Amino acid sequence: MENSQVKVKMKHGGEFIIELYPEYAPATVENFLKLVNSNFYNGLTFHRIVDGFMAQGGDPEGTGMGGSDETIKGEFASNGFTQNKLSHTRGVISMARSMMKDSASSQFFICYDDKCSFLDGDYAAFGKVIEGMEVVDAFLDGEFRFNSMGERAVPIEPVVIDTMVQIK
Repeated sequence: MENSQVKVKMKHGGEFIIELYPEYAPATVENFLKLVNSNFYNGLTFHRIVDGFMAQGGDPEGTGMGGSDETIKGEFASNGFTQNKLSHTRGVISMARSMMKDSASSQFFICYDDKCSFLDGDYAAFGKVIEGMEVVDAFLDGEFRFNSMGERAVPIEPVVIDTMVQIK
């Protein structure tokens, strides 16, 4: 059986394709596809973009504090879920969460670098950008201001998802 794929079209041009890996995080993939197919992500932004680390989006508030109506169980080793062996390398997509392990809902991030592997076992990696990673890299091209954590991470010009559509 082929893995599901999602095409992400950006408002200012460009698109990329994410392939999802339910063998690593089945509930996470199911939740993500449910949100994609309900048009939840359309019009939302990548609100936190950190060079050499990751681009984070999927927050309806655009602040890093919001999410969807439901949370899901964290599918990663430190939460007792051992089948997720997907490493946080360049292009891998994973669920963002608060300090609470079962707090993920709609926010996700895409790794820019293989050095994100320090997140392995503590965050639910569930897919990978398989086409168009140069579009994700281009998120870094704009001007940024500092966030409350002292990161140069908040784009001055919003990086907006036009549509996310399941294509497989």
